[in-house]
Amino acid sequence: MLTVRLGKTGIVAAALASCLFLTACDKAADNSSEAEKTAGRENVEAMSREHADDTTEPSPAAELAPTREVISDPRMPYAELGDELVYGYFSAPSDVAEPLPALIVIHEWWGLNDNVRAMADRLAGEGYMVLAIDLYGGKTADTPEGARELMLEVVEDPSSAKDNIRAAYEFLQTTGAPRIGSLGWCFGGGWSLNAAQLFPDDLDASVIYYGQVTDDEEKLRPISAPILGLFAADDSGIKIESVTAFRGALERLRKDHEIHVYPGVGHAFANPTGRNYNADAATDAWAKTLDFLQRHLAVEGS
Repeated sequence: MLTVRLGKTGIVAAALASCLFLTACDKAADNSSEAEKTAGRENVEAMSREHADDTTEPSPAAELAPTREVISDPRMPYAELGDELVYGYFSAPSDVAEPLPALIVIHEWWGLNDNVRAMADRLAGEGYMVLAIDLYGGKTADTPEGARELMLEVVEDPSSAKDNIRAAYEFLQTTGAPRIGSLGWCFGGGWSLNAAQLFPDDLDASVIYYGQVTDDEEKLRPISAPILGLFAADDSGIKIESVTAFRGALERLRKDHEIHVYPGVGHAFANPTGRNYNADAATDAWAKTLDFLQRHLAVEGS
């Protein structure tokens, strides 16, 4: 047995069987089509254009302190893929006495950097156990060129990313989390939707900040998780036409969803990094996110 403890008091403790990592090694069958990979490559190029002049400087979103004290483990092993341990960032309220609802947080295209960790802490401060996962194998980018290469690696090998998210979900299950949701920005927003497809009967909520979406009803039909989508009207990477088509498909399928499009702002308006941050839109989107998570993840006493 592997016991993980956070903080000097050991308030958060999870007994993780070693077989958790062994089972994560087994590749699940991946039915990603060439069409999906082509769409992913197009999204990489769109993000490259959107972030061409961007930086990894913290946006104001990453500079806000959590509303309550949190404890964290910056190198939490949650999976073993290809004989290598995968480390994420785990954060939870410092006064937690029992397992809380949990979030799988998925980084934007720069990778799991300090700014994403800061956002994980903000979410933990709202009463959640948060695992910010790493889809880039321990790498982060500090230039648009580097981010493009890392994102493209995931697009070309989506099965590894799916196995990574499956392992993250299993990890949080093992901690005793009563409900589990996903949340991501940009690149991570698209993968938050993918998480809802990976766990069509089990994921309890999915939050998508201007990520790649689809109107393919065959892919969306199995999803039972409520979906919150937050998009920008002036986003040339995630075009409003694709958002409208996504919303239409969800409506036809009668899925539980909320789609909000912010006028006058562009891609990455709420990202924890970069120059595209818009305070008004980001503040409203954060409030909508917290309300959505409260309604779909919170349990009595959390």
